[in-house]
Amino acid sequence: MSKPTIKPFGAELEERCLRFALDVAIFCRSLKKDYILFEYCAQLIRAASSVGANYIEANESLSKKDFLNRAKICRKEAKESRYWLRLINPTLSDKAQLNECNRLIQEAKELMLIFNSMVNK
Repeated sequence: MSKPTIKPFGAELEERCLRFALDVAIFCRSLKKDYILFEYCAQLIRAASSVGANYIEANESLSKKDFLNRAKICRKEAKESRYWLRLINPTLSDKAQLNECNRLIQEAKELMLIFNSMVNK
């Protein structure tokens, strides 16, 4: 009988990454539709959804080296998500959208720190 795969941070982190990607999509859908924000949101959605996708890949990795490489990609995508959110932030005038953008910036930062701790352990 084979040993079950142990996820270092578990299904909770996988769900957190999924929630982040969904929240980003909902946030982007709420924004006014102009060319610049459309481009920023397209980049943001790709980066935010990549965090969770790469975490799933990391948990299916065959070696510690592969896991670390995927965790580094997760960290990079979380950092990129934060970058796009910071570009969008000053364009917002609606208080609710601004609050949500700030919350998402904080969540991207926390995810970045989580993956950073994985890489450094």
